[in-house]
Amino acid sequence: MSALPSDESLWQKLSQDLIDDYDEELELEWEDERGLPAAERTPGQLPRKRYFTELFRLQRELVKLQDWVVAHRHKMVILFEGRDAAGKGGVIKRITQRLNPRVVRTVALPAPNDRESTQWYFQRYVTHLPACGEIVLFDRSWYNRAGVERVMGFCTEDEVEEFFRTVPEFERMLVRSGIQVVKYWFSISDEEQHRRFLARIHDPLKQWKLSPMDLESRRRWEDYTKAKEEMFERTHIAEAPWWVVQAVDKKRARLNCIHHLLSLVPYQEVPREPIELPARERHEDYFRVPVPPEMIVPEVY
Repeated sequence: MSALPSDESLWQKLSQDLIDDYDEELELEWEDERGLPAAERTPGQLPRKRYFTELFRLQRELVKLQDWVVAHRHKMVILFEGRDAAGKGGVIKRITQRLNPRVVRTVALPAPNDRESTQWYFQRYVTHLPACGEIVLFDRSWYNRAGVERVMGFCTEDEVEEFFRTVPEFERMLVRSGIQVVKYWFSISDEEQHRRFLARIHDPLKQWKLSPMDLESRRRWEDYTKAKEEMFERTHIAEAPWWVVQAVDKKRARLNCIHHLLSLVPYQEVPREPIELPARERHEDYFRVPVPPEMIVPEVY
């Protein structure tokens, strides 16, 4: 039996594990900039060290928020809307990255199937609403009707009008039931969307993000602008206001969105009971069965 590591070597290993964990974020950042020459990257970006320092600090606060939501049986719905390539998925990754998926979950629904298209419009979203002690993030939401469905002609103007009549009361009902509703719109410029689409076209790891619908949305930029403006005018209500995130700079957008989200909840750090790791039981008759060689994954790396 090998000896247990000394305290010093154990702490060295724990420290390395922490660094490796943070490397996940570095990998995501590398993926964001993959294939882009330096001249095409957003000028005036935050220094990398400051960005990571702030991101990790905010993620620690998100863990405190998560614990508070569970302890106080709070319910939250957060909607992320914006044009294609606006950075919604990026900020959702950073919010959920270090949180418990049983508490904080993301919903990204596909186009409705034949049965769902005959239901009450909000019905398929209702099934994903949070119970007590849960936060649900919608990567696009019921506002599809005011945006992509309307611009692309997937619904009639009568259906759009009914949506605008219904959605304020629907959201007021959610709030009255105890659900906090937060709505974010990620705003990017025409030029920045063009640049991000080009990055996706020329990066094999990102081409899957581009669909024919995305390309058509690029052509209909002005139609989307008009639809967004009417959506704000008719659905910006006191109980569930819209918040606009300036998202041309991805890093600043992530930090600003998380900081703002934290400011909307009166959370406090929840005291935790001290944790003591129990000693492993050892028995003389215990025998570990060897794993057959053919079951071992080849160590190529």
